[in-house]
Amino acid sequence: HRDRRNAACADYENVLHAVSFLKMSRGMRPTYGSNARDAKADAVGYQDDMSTTIDRRTFIGGAAALGFTGATQASAQTAPKVFAPAPPWPPREHFMLWPSLPPGTPPGIPRSSVPVPLPLGTPQRWEKGIRYPYVGVFRPTRPDGRAVLVMPGGGYVFVSLINEGVNVARALNPLGITVFVLAYRLPGEGWLNRTEVALQDAQRAMRLIRSRAAEFGIDPAKLGICGFSAGGHLGGTLTVGHDDPIYRPIDPADRLSARPAFSGLIYPVTQFASAGPNSRSGPNLLGPTPPPGAAARLDVLARASAALPPLVLCH
Repeated sequence: HRDRRNAACADYENVLHAVSFLKMSRGMRPTYGSNARDAKADAVGYQDDMSTTIDRRTFIGGAAALGFTGATQASAQTAPKVFAPAPPWPPREHFMLWPSLPPGTPPGIPRSSVPVPLPLGTPQRWEKGIRYPYVGVFRPTRPDGRAVLVMPGGGYVFVSLINEGVNVARALNPLGITVFVLAYRLPGEGWLNRTEVALQDAQRAMRLIRSRAAEFGIDPAKLGICGFSAGGHLGGTLTVGHDDPIYRPIDPADRLSARPAFSGLIYPVTQFASAGPNSRSGPNLLGPTPPPGAAARLDVLARASAALPPLVLCH
């Protein structure tokens, strides 16, 4: 199984490498600007980059995004690994979620209107310590109105921003889909309401994106989500709990719906009771003494109903 997976990973990298070679042969090189253009430029630059590791998150994160839109997987073959620097993060176009401190911020945290640079922990940007959540924007060259809010995974202990964020933009931008990558808060980092912070960020992101739909060139009725692993749990929780009143409205954007038009859940955690003994997402989200009713509210399967939007589940 591992040999087949690694061969398929190599094939996926070869496709990206071939695209980069063709672009370079035509004199096209990645460039970076500032404002609406830089999101497009960043997207082009990211599409030219190679993956930096071969593991489940690197391959399945990109391949699942391709499968999510109907692309086919190339046949597996043996090829050498290709390494390249990770793309810059945050992208040049991004926006903050909260005008002041996020809900549940403990005393003593200063305000910030920009993302606080975090130490580069791994080549794949497995980020922790996100005190001021924000959204990275990746615009396609020819937008068709569709948009996806991506929620990377990481077991609720880190956020895998490249493998399950930027790589999704790589796959979807060429199809005309605008991609938003959510850098959300992690439950076990001192928040006063740990079980709610990630969902607060996801709800707020959906509402802000819809409030700025004309600026982003998207149709607010075609805004869906795609989540991976623990981010898949967050996406599932948003799908069933998009209208949960978990924070006080702060501006007109919060009057808008946070319901996804469609949901893609990629190897998600959907129910903590059946996640298995090695799953960390449940304990990391709920903590040692979860508030009453929290586990039931965060049980995606128990809350599923006929009212759900169209949903793709991939394991």
